[in-house]
Amino acid sequence: MSVCPFGAWRHPPRPSQRSLREEKRIDPSGATLYFHVFDWPSDGKLNLLITSGSIASHLFPICLFPASALGGPNKYNTEMTRTAITLLRLRNTVVLFSSYCVSTGVLSAAQPGVLRHSPDPYTNETKEQRDARMEWWRQARFGMFIHWGLIPVLEHGHKGKQAAGSPEWGMVNLKVPIVEYKEYAPRFNPVKYDPEAWVLAAKDAGMKYIVFTAKQHDGFALFDSQVTGWDVVDATPYGKDPVTPLAAACRTYGIKLGFYYSQSHDWVHPGGGILFGGEWDPAHHGTLDEYLDTIAIPQVKELLTNYGDVAVIWWDTPVGMTKERAERFLPLLSLQPGIISNSRLGGGYEGDFETPEQFVPAKGPDGDWENCMTMNNSWNYITADDEWKSPETLIRTLVDIVSKGGNFLLDVGPTMEGVFPDPALERLRAIGQWMNVNGESIYGTTATPFTRLPWGRCTKRSDPSGATLYLHVFDWPADGKLKLPGLNNQISRACLLATGAPVGTIKESSSTILLVDSAAVDPVDTVIVLRINGRLDIDRTLPKQDGEGRVVLSVLDADIENRTLNTGSHARIELVNGYQTVGWWHEPQTTVEWSFVIDHPGVFEVRVQAGTPAPETQLEIQCDAQKTACKVTSTGGYANLSEFTLGTITIDRAGEHRIRIVPDPAKWKPMNMGTLRLEPVENF
Repeated sequence: MSVCPFGAWRHPPRPSQRSLREEKRIDPSGATLYFHVFDWPSDGKLNLLITSGSIASHLFPICLFPASALGGPNKYNTEMTRTAITLLRLRNTVVLFSSYCVSTGVLSAAQPGVLRHSPDPYTNETKEQRDARMEWWRQARFGMFIHWGLIPVLEHGHKGKQAAGSPEWGMVNLKVPIVEYKEYAPRFNPVKYDPEAWVLAAKDAGMKYIVFTAKQHDGFALFDSQVTGWDVVDATPYGKDPVTPLAAACRTYGIKLGFYYSQSHDWVHPGGGILFGGEWDPAHHGTLDEYLDTIAIPQVKELLTNYGDVAVIWWDTPVGMTKERAERFLPLLSLQPGIISNSRLGGGYEGDFETPEQFVPAKGPDGDWENCMTMNNSWNYITADDEWKSPETLIRTLVDIVSKGGNFLLDVGPTMEGVFPDPALERLRAIGQWMNVNGESIYGTTATPFTRLPWGRCTKRSDPSGATLYLHVFDWPADGKLKLPGLNNQISRACLLATGAPVGTIKESSSTILLVDSAAVDPVDTVIVLRINGRLDIDRTLPKQDGEGRVVLSVLDADIENRTLNTGSHARIELVNGYQTVGWWHEPQTTVEWSFVIDHPGVFEVRVQAGTPAPETQLEIQCDAQKTACKVTSTGGYANLSEFTLGTITIDRAGEHRIRIVPDPAKWKPMNMGTLRLEPVENF
């Protein structure tokens, strides 16, 4: 028991109110308040003045314990007003004031006599409490996103008109009237839906959790919602709730379940936000606040109440979401103690993890993050989209993400009949086969301790006695020698994860050479396990100035960040006439960057080897806060590399820096790029 956080409880001088004192008991998830009533109300009603009506609307139930024997609580009815909670039929002298907000949330006192509530139940969470809550998610590392619903119905257009861009945005792009869009609902009749098969496909692929689209941007609830008739039960011939059996299958097979919910972006319900172009149908007219109060908040409450344990709430597209609007959702999190939420609620609410989408960052964000990505170019099932990523690409993407400290949420779009497409199942099986052998190198591991490994990636597992390093070798050395730069520790054990066969090691200056067979066990990713006793000692092996003050930046040391959906157009390392280049650089969204170390500051000329058949391609050098526009002119072909001087940069301090090559979106033409050099022209 601890000291009352409110001092003396002083109600305003109103005849109907009585004085009382309260004490509080704090636990890791919140606080319980005990109100000691000195002046018992003769009318059996005790008013507790609350300063926020939005708080009062969420406080329930209120329980009474006998003073002599604190037995089981008797729930009391309450009368809710905008400013007060009234307890009815009080007969005893010790009241336990409780609610889902209080029992799992945070209470604070701004001044004596005023009870205030933080809407975020995790506001005062300690690091230890947060780590415990995030533990399962950090262990999982791999989950399945499921996008399903009516969205694909406009793939072939509407009334003879075909939308430009993604069919998934067809309702917006074609300005389909709401009443006409609703006429497509009878097409949704997933008679082949087998939730157990879905869950087993995820489990066999090595996935540990599923995030299911409960409501996408068309406002269609893919669950039985009592809030609206625009749901799968009331608007389709299927007439059943697909979430109930999915939740049951997840519980049966030990897969955690989460829900995607588009909280403010809604093309159908009045008042829902619309991201591009605004509303086009008078039936959509309304206010966002009314929409949140009558549709979004009640539906989220349904999702967090009706389906058992919910591990994740995945918000999306916070159109018009101010801080005040976001805070109206936060008390609902207490319906699922320990729930995890992403960073897309809006209103400045950061959530528990960031969500880069459809590309892997060159460097993992600080803190927890999850990359969501499609298997082809579409979230939902689009029959014409046959640009499927290869199993090799997906496995290496998983490894890349985990090596940067993130989770991978890989999407599957089921058909309207309720089955996973065959190409998706083929890829899930291939990933599962790799995970059956190498899952130890993924689950519960953390980011690489190395700066960069040109032949692959590294994941790490730490324990009190040392660390286990998992080396993911994408490019197997033809000479049987794998160079591991910067490791100063002695290796106590080295072996292949797949077979347990030992791997020899040789210490060579600041590197360790691993002696491997001439052929890889798995050409996609062969994993080598290194056991290190004691604290890791690894040098950051960044490129640095040579004896002449020059910095040479090889493309093998570059971070290539592709932000486009089509992996066929992703830039990658390409060998041109025996020379390593960044090739297949077709898209202006792609950037290439390096970290490097400067010991002697000064002014540097930036020179690059490049080749392009285009008359001219324009780009920008970004280094620290500097930006310099530059261009590369035609060399007659991608393989005809010539040296270009791109401009000068000033580096006025010693230490680590980062340089980035960014295409000009309007004036970019494809090119190949080789080594970048910083040549000193003036020393400070």
